[in-house]
Amino acid sequence: MSFSTELKKEISELGNLSNKEAVRYELIGYLISSNISEEKNKIKFSTENEYNINRFSRLLSNMEINNYDITVQGNLFVIRVNKNMIKDLNIDEDFNLEQVKWLIRGAYLGSGSINNPERKYHLEIGISKKNNAEKIVEYLKNYDIKSNIIEKKSEYAIYLKDGEEISKLLALLGANKSVIRFEEIRVQREMNNKINRIVNCETANLNKTINASIEQIEAIKKLKKNNEFEKLDDSLKKIAELRLLNPNASLVELGKLLDEPVGKSGVNYRLKKIMEIANEK
Repeated sequence: MSFSTELKKEISELGNLSNKEAVRYELIGYLISSNISEEKNKIKFSTENEYNINRFSRLLSNMEINNYDITVQGNLFVIRVNKNMIKDLNIDEDFNLEQVKWLIRGAYLGSGSINNPERKYHLEIGISKKNNAEKIVEYLKNYDIKSNIIEKKSEYAIYLKDGEEISKLLALLGANKSVIRFEEIRVQREMNNKINRIVNCETANLNKTINASIEQIEAIKKLKKNNEFEKLDDSLKKIAELRLLNPNASLVELGKLLDEPVGKSGVNYRLKKIMEIANEK
């Protein structure tokens, strides 16, 4: 089962259906989602998940709306309800923070989705009307959750792409198990990214050392070929010989190999001097 499916299943099984107020606002959330469509005098909700259609029908029943029918069309579960039965359920009112939580839960169950967080962070909620999407974005700000809106073909998608923001929204939805799983994945991803940065940095430094070593060795060989090597002073000849014997050694390692060890800057100065002399010849 995918993370997205597990999340919706967990939310669908939350046991708050005895709270009439919670039921009302969760149902409003469903009704403003982009998976709601109209057929003559009825509204229709479709989903691939049986537990989701069961949640929707239980919300209706708890609001004493029993004039609905459920059918199966291919891989979809479809529920239809008379529009007159839900005409008093709309978003055109002021909501307190608790009501907002229920509203967004219903909207997510209605048309929400989330990518596999192991690959990327992306959560969306499809809303049928722009003004409703804008209201939800403002409501989310009350919970310190930042979201944006993008217009699609027949809907307005509220989306979040930041891991921390998504985690806060999952907690708002009441999906505690999914929050824990999501945070575990976030920690693992951050650790992997940190390891990759360290490896990339070390690889870059190694490549830099190897390239510099190749240039230094070529300069030394050039001096030897032109019979200029013996004209170097002893300090330069010693470091040159060590470089030829230790092509992969760092400047620090070369400095330690000298009879009288010198630091990185001392080794660097001598090798640069050798290259300058080679370039003049």
